[in-house]
Amino acid sequence: MDHPVNSLGFAKPPADTRVVVAMSGGVDSSVVAAQLKSEGYDVIGVTLQLYDHGAALAKKGACCAGIDIHDARRVAEDMGFPHYVLDYENIFRDAVIEEFADSYLAGATPVPCIRCNERVKFKDLLETAKDLDADCMATGHYIQRKSGPNGSELHCATDANRDQSYFLFSTTQDQLDFLRFPLGHLASKAETRELAAKYGLVVADKPDSQDICFVPDGNYAGVIEKLRPGAVEPGDIVDMEGTVLGQHNGVIHYTIGQRRGLGIGGLATPLYVVGLDVDKKHVIVGGKEHLKTRHVPIQQVNWLGDTHLTSQSEWHISVKVRSTRPPREAILRPINDSEAVVELLNPEEGVAPGQACVFYETGGSRIFGGGWITKRA
Repeated sequence: MDHPVNSLGFAKPPADTRVVVAMSGGVDSSVVAAQLKSEGYDVIGVTLQLYDHGAALAKKGACCAGIDIHDARRVAEDMGFPHYVLDYENIFRDAVIEEFADSYLAGATPVPCIRCNERVKFKDLLETAKDLDADCMATGHYIQRKSGPNGSELHCATDANRDQSYFLFSTTQDQLDFLRFPLGHLASKAETRELAAKYGLVVADKPDSQDICFVPDGNYAGVIEKLRPGAVEPGDIVDMEGTVLGQHNGVIHYTIGQRRGLGIGGLATPLYVVGLDVDKKHVIVGGKEHLKTRHVPIQQVNWLGDTHLTSQSEWHISVKVRSTRPPREAILRPINDSEAVVELLNPEEGVAPGQACVFYETGGSRIFGGGWITKRA
C-alpha cells in the first residue's frame, strides 16, 4: 500500500525519513530542526566549525562561532536528536577566505557568503549528509523549493524582507533536488521566533547574525592585511583623465560607488569611486553619471531554467546586481554555457566586479540562477 507523501516530499512515514539539518546555532536553523523533530522525522543536526574556535568564543553576531556551536548542541539535546560538530576550518579557508583576500587585492568586491553556501555547505556538507544516508538536507535559509513540471524549482521567500535568493543563486539542480527550506513560506521572522518559543528553544530571542563570520566589525582591510602581509600598497587617486587628485593607502580600502573617505576636498561636485586599477595602484574617481552601467559581463553562470541556457539567443528576465536592490528588467544574452552579457533596460549605479548578478522571472518568484560580474574589457 502506498504511503502518502510527507511534508518533505517523500512517500513514506516521517520516522523512516532521515534529514540532516545544517545548524548554525541561530534561531532559524534551530526552528527547522525542532519542527522536523516534532513532526516525527529522523533528524541529525550538523554544525560546522569554520574558523578558529578560541577566537570565535569571544565573537558574537557571526554565524558558526563558538557560542553558536554550543547553542546548536543545546537545542539538539533539548529536542532529543543527535548532533555533530565537523571541523571545516581548512576547507573554509581554502574555499572561501583565500579567494576573498585575492579578490579584494585584484580590485573586486567579493561576496563570501555565496561561496560558503556553494563550496562548503551545499557541497561538502551535503555530501556528508548523503554519507549519513539522509534522504535530504534542510537549512534555515529564507527561500523556497517548489516542484515544477520539469523538476525542482528555486523561488523567492514569501517574506521579501528576509529573502536570501541573492546568496543562493549558485545552487545547482542536483543540490536543489536534495535540499529543503522549511522556513521559506513564512510571512515574517516574527513567525519563526514564535515557533522557537513554542518549542521552548534557548535561542528564541537570539539576535540575527550581521557580520561576515571571519570579518570582525566589518574591517575587511584588516583581515586582508593579516592574510596577505605586505600586499597592500599605497597609490594615487586619479580622475577619468588620469590626473592625480590625491593618494590612498591601498586599493582594498575602496569599492565601486564609494563617496566617503576619499580625502579630496574643495570640489564643486561630489566624486565617487568609479574604477580600481590594481596594476597601476589607481583609485579612479568621477561624477555620479560615470557610475551608471547598462551592459554587465558575467562569468561562471549557474542556469536553473527549464531549457538550456544557449537554447535562446536572449532571455527577457529581471536581475539583481546587489543584494539590497530590487530586481530590475534586463536581457540576458548567453555567450556560451558559462558566460553571458546582461543588458539592463535602465542603467544601474555601482555595478562592481566580484558581485553576483542573479536572474529572476520577471513578475514572478522563480530564480533562474545567476553569475559573477566581471570587469569590462
